[in-house]
Amino acid sequence: MVEIMTGRFESWDAVNVASDLLSCPLYGFARVDALLRLPQGTARRWIDGYNRRDKHYPPVVRPETTGIDIVTWGEFVEAKLLSGYRSKGVAMLRMRPVVERLREQSGSLYPLATGHLFVANKELVARVQEEVGLDEPLRLVVVRTGQLAFSRVVEQFMDQVDWQTESEDGEEITARVLPLGKSSPVAIDPRRSFGEPVVGAVRTAVIAEEFRAGESLQAVADGFALSIREVNEAIRFELTRLEAA
Repeated sequence: MVEIMTGRFESWDAVNVASDLLSCPLYGFARVDALLRLPQGTARRWIDGYNRRDKHYPPVVRPETTGIDIVTWGEFVEAKLLSGYRSKGVAMLRMRPVVERLREQSGSLYPLATGHLFVANKELVARVQEEVGLDEPLRLVVVRTGQLAFSRVVEQFMDQVDWQTESEDGEEITARVLPLGKSSPVAIDPRRSFGEPVVGAVRTAVIAEEFRAGESLQAVADGFALSIREVNEAIRFELTRLEAA
């Protein structure tokens, strides 16, 4: 499947794919909306662009519109970061020049999911966002007490992702999303349950369904070999997700 996906991205061959993990195809657009608690249709617009009144609006995440309905892990992670800016009242298309320039500078198809550029090189990110005139509410890096620092949105994003080294050159990529933060066992991992939210090896949706069906917390925990805390966190995640839907 990965070979099919990368083959359909032939027009992007000037960009090196950072990792097979980031290129792993996982979700449909509707599922990305659900996982990131976005209004219906948002993921498609951000990731693959859209047409409105005979005008084409290019994507923010992909270099160009492809018509491909499957979202890779790297695209999901970048959409996750963008979702933190949704309430800022600024058109998301304003982010496109920054993502495009960072893609060129890093040689990575997924610069916002790749650690070397995004985490270790704040100066480059700051320079790029200045060059393209990125609006203040959308900035990734800001000046705080005289020092370059991540924006509040990026800080929150960093608290909800795990990085790991995936390539021979030591490049770090986003390996997991932790939607309730690093203190919670709930994880979205492309290598587990096809990228569905899990606690351990059990989908949070399955855990919550058992509880809604009338099982006690202890019975659910025993049935899945989980702790009471893990069960509670899975249920909390599912309730929070449903309330936001």
